[in-house]
Amino acid sequence: MIVVTGAAGFIGSCLISSLNKKGFRAIVAVDDFSNEEKNKNLQEKQIIERVDRDDFFGWIENNQKQIEFIFHLGARTDTTEFDRELLWKLNTNYSKKVFELCTLYQIPLVYASSAATYGLGEIGYDDDESRLSELKPLNPYGESKNEFDIWVLQQEKKPFFWAGLKFFNVYGPNEYHKGRMASVILHAYHQIEKTGKMKLFQSHNPAYKDGEQMRDFVYVMDVCSICLFLMHHRKDSGIYNLGSGRARTFKDLVLAVFNALEKKPEIEFIPTPEDIRDKYQYFTEASMTKLRSIGYDQPFTELESGVVDYVKGYLSKSTYY
Repeated sequence: MIVVTGAAGFIGSCLISSLNKKGFRAIVAVDDFSNEEKNKNLQEKQIIERVDRDDFFGWIENNQKQIEFIFHLGARTDTTEFDRELLWKLNTNYSKKVFELCTLYQIPLVYASSAATYGLGEIGYDDDESRLSELKPLNPYGESKNEFDIWVLQQEKKPFFWAGLKFFNVYGPNEYHKGRMASVILHAYHQIEKTGKMKLFQSHNPAYKDGEQMRDFVYVMDVCSICLFLMHHRKDSGIYNLGSGRARTFKDLVLAVFNALEKKPEIEFIPTPEDIRDKYQYFTEASMTKLRSIGYDQPFTELESGVVDYVKGYLSKSTYY
């Protein structure tokens, strides 16, 4: 059995679809299944069992001999969440228990970290484990992820294989339920369809022109490909960046959406809200050297190609992957 936590979520549900396509059908889905909108992500997926996240630890103890691999992708992912107690419960402490059980039963594990751990990128975006304690996340969400990464490295006993993945700006199908936390592509699609134009934040940094703030956008299909690679690889444990390795501007991204919709570009720039202005990231770019060094050699999807596939293959049809 392959276990996916956060199974009904964006990345988790896409991973299950990729696993199914590769012939893996003994999938156990773990999540809080109370959100009906989110549960639509699991329609037509081949899953043998659904386990509520509150019952997961006992389920592992009862089924540990049948578990081949765990992908722990479940978390509270809202970067605007400031309830530290909730974040530490769902992100840090829950993950510690998963890691301890995987260690006890020697179950290989891949878990979701986040590029939010890098903060403003004061020391860059290199996945150097020796510098985790120097990172300065901008919000409690990033702190909860970084605290877990640090804790993992401090453990004397670990699963025989484990990997933490620092997701950068992931986009793609199955994020319909995410509301304001969905990718800019989803918001651009709806805004352009409704109004014919797209609003982007102005730059308040003289080093960047309006719309030229940069992010490392990575297509969810590439994320799934890397997860499958690690499931088969099962060596070289550690914490890895997961981006495309190439920063692109928000203007590039929005122009790609206009192109996919075959509409004339019209972009309006609005002031960045003052409450987030001093914590706004102007540049993120994953160093992917470490992942490449252990043998992952697949090319990453170009932003324009990924946007076309997402818009034409999924958003315009309201379909799921």
